[in-house]
Amino acid sequence: MWRLRRPFRRGNAKVAAAVLNAKAVRKHLQDEGIAIPEDTVFLACLHDTTTDTIHIYNEQEVPATQFEALADLKSSLAKAGKTARAERSLRMAIHKNEDKAIIARSKDWSQVRPEWGLAGCSAFVVAPRERTKNLNFSGQSFLHSYQWKKDKGFSVLELIMTAPMVVTSWINLQYYGSTVDNKNFGSGNKTLHNVTSGLGVLEGYSGDLRVGLPMQSVHDGEKYQHEPLRLNVIIEAPIDAMNAILEKHRSVKELCDNGWIYLLAMDEHGEVAYRYVGNLHWEAL
Repeated sequence: MWRLRRPFRRGNAKVAAAVLNAKAVRKHLQDEGIAIPEDTVFLACLHDTTTDTIHIYNEQEVPATQFEALADLKSSLAKAGKTARAERSLRMAIHKNEDKAIIARSKDWSQVRPEWGLAGCSAFVVAPRERTKNLNFSGQSFLHSYQWKKDKGFSVLELIMTAPMVVTSWINLQYYGSTVDNKNFGSGNKTLHNVTSGLGVLEGYSGDLRVGLPMQSVHDGEKYQHEPLRLNVIIEAPIDAMNAILEKHRSVKELCDNGWIYLLAMDEHGEVAYRYVGNLHWEAL
């Protein structure tokens, strides 16, 4: 896949951190009943998904009293990144100098398989973190920590189901289509790509703009790195609340009604208990 930067998302994170760190904003939030502890500092960060490094842009805003906590955070992020790279190296058949090899691979424009970070994506779990913290999803699940009992009016659930849930379905369907029919829904051989007008790529020097992912993003040369499965979305929240959101947002309901997303409900015991079968109906599992 092409290595494209996301300047707008990075800018959004910087703006959000600056706003939430402003004393005047916190005072107004306090007046609205939203209390942010005085020692809380919001950090604007960028996660490089190819190297699993985290860049912190506004660490200069951290007060001296928090320097030790910042150092601990940076150390923990570095260890997590190293662990993630070690796991990824096995998939890429890198057996020595993993950190150096993966970072070098990410900067090599002749490398047609820089990473498979999203290949294999098949689930999106929206639930309290304790439900998943001891499970190994082998890098195949998106995770979103959420506690519905703290979500008054289910406004956060609505945001999740109309934004992250939709985006994860886009990602999943892009990999799905590029795997099952790369000729029509993918973009062929990456070594032949020519970027055209900043809009897309041609495979070779002419023809139509290609869509989807190149074969190298889903196949390692010997076998597929992505199993084409529709996204399973598992949400711990009341069914009535989810139905109300589906009824309100037709496009999201159509994704579920037509089987592009498999929507499941988790009960208060952490068990996947119900499956959405369409038209606001569910069946017990």
